[in-house]
Amino acid sequence: MGHMTDFCGCETTLSSQAATDHWNKTVKAFLAHGAATPEHLGKTLELAPDFAQAYAAKGLFSLLLGRAELVQTAREALTQAETCGTTSPREAIYISALRLYLSGAPSAAASAFETLLKEWPEDALAMKLVQAIRFVLGQPDEMRKSLEVVMPAYRNHAALGYLKGCYAFALEETGDYAAAETAGREGLLLAPDDAWGLHAVAHVYDMTARAEDGLFWLSGQTKAWEHCNNFRYHVWWHIALMHLDLGEMDEALALYDAEIRADKTDDYRDISNAASLLSRLELEGVNIGTRWEELAALSEGRVEDGCVVFADLHYLLSLIGGNRKDAMRKMMHRMAADATRRETEMEKVIHRPGLSAAQGLEAYGEGQFATAFANLRTARADMQRVGGSHAQRDVFERLTVEAALRGGYLNAAEDLLAERTMKRGGAEDGYTARRRLLIEAARDDARRAAAPVL
Repeated sequence: MGHMTDFCGCETTLSSQAATDHWNKTVKAFLAHGAATPEHLGKTLELAPDFAQAYAAKGLFSLLLGRAELVQTAREALTQAETCGTTSPREAIYISALRLYLSGAPSAAASAFETLLKEWPEDALAMKLVQAIRFVLGQPDEMRKSLEVVMPAYRNHAALGYLKGCYAFALEETGDYAAAETAGREGLLLAPDDAWGLHAVAHVYDMTARAEDGLFWLSGQTKAWEHCNNFRYHVWWHIALMHLDLGEMDEALALYDAEIRADKTDDYRDISNAASLLSRLELEGVNIGTRWEELAALSEGRVEDGCVVFADLHYLLSLIGGNRKDAMRKMMHRMAADATRRETEMEKVIHRPGLSAAQGLEAYGEGQFATAFANLRTARADMQRVGGSHAQRDVFERLTVEAALRGGYLNAAEDLLAERTMKRGGAEDGYTARRRLLIEAARDDARRAAAPVL
């Protein structure tokens, strides 16, 4: 029997139809952030234990989860892929990309896939892996460019809807909001289970201060994320942010309990959703009770991870919220050591801006607002490099504004708010409106204090 072709039209080294069916299901599930991805991958390897590309995919999926213990899983997957070997130059690039990622050079892994896509632009798994890796690295310009290169090959492609969903997100992160909304809506018509495209449109509403439109958009589309892995918690997080923007704090807190932390996982993306929402709620004066405790306990087990700087900063937020002083000290010590080493790509990001951001968060937690502001402002210019989205990193922007306000730097706080609004196409959201009122009140207090007593 000859080699089989996958649903993208790429020739594989598989010789069984059953294994090919499961491989196709693996790729489609990964494109849709489906919870069934590992199940289909496992079945593929069960039916085709010599399929090197599937082992390489397993390794890459493991690394993208950003957990220290999964680095060993990825190493084992690389060994298995190398042992199997492959006669396919395309599949060989998957093995090479995994090797590069494991060596501490994820952007080189993404570049390897971009080289692959020049010859096989129809490879939707490679297309999505570039997006996933560059997202972790905070590289939206590269995400957009990579998609624009392969786009002509997707006119009649089975994964066109998923490509449009990826493109919607890349357009939004590069500030092209109208085009992003259009691409996201088009993509969802073609791929109704594409939670990434659905959430790209939610990002547009976040960045253009249209919270009510965002709630309307997401409320009717639960089918697009019900099948998801933990990505569904992230969609609920977006809904909570929209309520927060509208000043509906109780609704946001209720979603935290009912959906966002429905499962008490220690996946960094889930902890990031949670820590980020609790921080925002606290900035609005909401009493969040003992909710930090659970996050702090989980984050304590992650102080040595150092896989993703974005994750480190959210673990740190959780440790500060739960007042875990020893764990905070250990984490700061480890980050300082990583920053000094500067060998891997992540260590370079810890060096700049990770360490300054961490020092700013630590000072903020201690109530040292001048120090917090100085460090957070230093980190701010390079925060894109920690990865994630504008909406996710906005928690650090808000804490920088808050440190300025509490430190008495009212003009600086006003400038930060103006810059933040400009990035949002000039649309002022609920957060900025509330902070402007605080600045006015603080100035009034200062004027009254300086006025002569009659």
